Amino acid sequence: MSASRFQHDLVIRNVLVVDGSGAPAQRGAVAVDGDRITQLGGDPGPGREDIDGDGLALMPGIIDGHTHYDAQLTWDAFADPSPQVGVTTVVIGNCGFTIAPCRPEDRDLTMRNLTHVEGMSLDALRAGIRWNFESIPQYMDQLAEAGLGPNVAAFAGHSAIRTYVMRDDAPRRVATDEEIARMADIVRDAMAHGALGFASSTNEPHNGENGIPMPSRLADEREMRALVNAMGESGRGLFMLTKGSRTSVPFLESLAAGSGRPVLVAAMFHSNTAPDNVFREIAQMDEACARGHRVYPQVSCCPLTMDFTMHSPYVFEGIEAWYPAMAAHGGDALRAVYADPAFRNEVKAALELLRGKRLFNSEWHLVQVVETARPEHRHYEGRTVESLAAAAGQHPLDWLLDLALAEDLDTLFTAQLRNNDTEGVARLINHPAAHVSLSDAGAHLTFLCDAAFGLHLLGHWSRDLGAISLPGAVHKLTGHPAKLFGIRDRGVLRAGAFADLLLFDPATVGRGPNRRAYDLPAGAPRLTAAPGGVPGGWGNRRRAAHPAGALADAPRAGRMLREFAA
Repeated sequence: MSASRFQHDLVIRNVLVVDGSGAPAQRGAVAVDGDRITQLGGDPGPGREDIDGDGLALMPGIIDGHTHYDAQLTWDAFADPSPQVGVTTVVIGNCGFTIAPCRPEDRDLTMRNLTHVEGMSLDALRAGIRWNFESIPQYMDQLAEAGLGPNVAAFAGHSAIRTYVMRDDAPRRVATDEEIARMADIVRDAMAHGALGFASSTNEPHNGENGIPMPSRLADEREMRALVNAMGESGRGLFMLTKGSRTSVPFLESLAAGSGRPVLVAAMFHSNTAPDNVFREIAQMDEACARGHRVYPQVSCCPLTMDFTMHSPYVFEGIEAWYPAMAAHGGDALRAVYADPAFRNEVKAALELLRGKRLFNSEWHLVQVVETARPEHRHYEGRTVESLAAAAGQHPLDWLLDLALAEDLDTLFTAQLRNNDTEGVARLINHPAAHVSLSDAGAHLTFLCDAAFGLHLLGHWSRDLGAISLPGAVHKLTGHPAKLFGIRDRGVLRAGAFADLLLFDPATVGRGPNRRAYDLPAGAPRLTAAPGGVPGGWGNRRRAAHPAGALADAPRAGRMLREFAA
């Protein structure tokens, strides 16, 4: 066939087209020219790249609205593994944990905070981050100039802004009026240069080095209002918050009302010990929306499961009684804290008092020993801490700490923390206003990897359980977040939209098992995800994922997104 006979750059024919709108799927074809879809349905004629998708389905690329790739993107333009698991657009800066703005003299402080709150290797960050920026616009420019695998949209991050203005005082006190004014100016500048919105956290487990709260947790009401309103002055954007127990939905509604902008609230998980709490708060959000004040929940379709050792057990770190362990500088100091009966008793009392209110809620039957460091303890592997402690006649906390101390804190545990109830999670993901996301991709690298959350929604929840229709699941991953974030011409399959595409097999799509890789800078380890049933993906028409290829061989076809609908 001569070149003159090709009518399109790319044609994918004979597929089940699930267009991202929530409408019923239709069998047909999609044609692409340049970076845009030019024909949907009918016979588009031959393409230079022509794919017969017999038995397969085609949808828009997944938009992952809750990632933490801010540091990784400076050394890994592809945000591995997201493109391989169907993601074509990532939103960074969530929770306000960004690396810009940052003065050169504060870089190490910023990295040390990330190692704790986001479970990252300090050696990897020191070896990997390319610091060719100071301001938020300079950071976005650096990413764009280096080239990107996926499309990227960036929040302006509260903790980084607070550190830039207040330096060492950022995690220690409330801000002065002058400091708040300077922070607000940084937010305005970020919005003027294409930030998606403003992100923050008031969540108790979000602590930096030595258990010091992340800076945003020190913000008072006047600071929060001033910064959200500064974002709203642009006439667009949204406020993203990972809320803590002291941040009420009525307060968040008042921020939405004052700024005129939506508020997106993370992390709305289902808890076995307090199953009604999440639905009570979502009902408050619905009431706010009915009054014209947009407050939306951000939910997950994955169980919140974390691997951990007692070197840095994130699952316990939202408990105030745990702070002596966080303040210890490892080694003998940390072991002494763990061995202290007074520390243990205070933690036990706190766990009972806070049952149903924190990340870990004394569900010891959901904590397992994964891997022991000493051969004589191998028989503990695969068993729950609750059962092992009962057999030894001990409190589960004492048993866990004793084992960890006997193994120099190297024992690997896993905890199922939230989203374990099928009926409860199904209610969350089907709520009309719920944004399904919370992958945390790029963070918690040593003990969590939910980057393939979208494939899990398509496979487990839609195909296997029938809890959500296939068009509904696709809409939750594509058209819904595109509208929420104001991302133009993405998240849908229609003529004129960008060609962000995911080809998948409805019969086999799903997330594969996580595996441990040692490919971060300085050889640091991470968990990474594998796709199931994904023959290919395209970002802006360029191949982003292919079963036979590696991300390093893919084109840098992504865009730094800076223009959003109001």
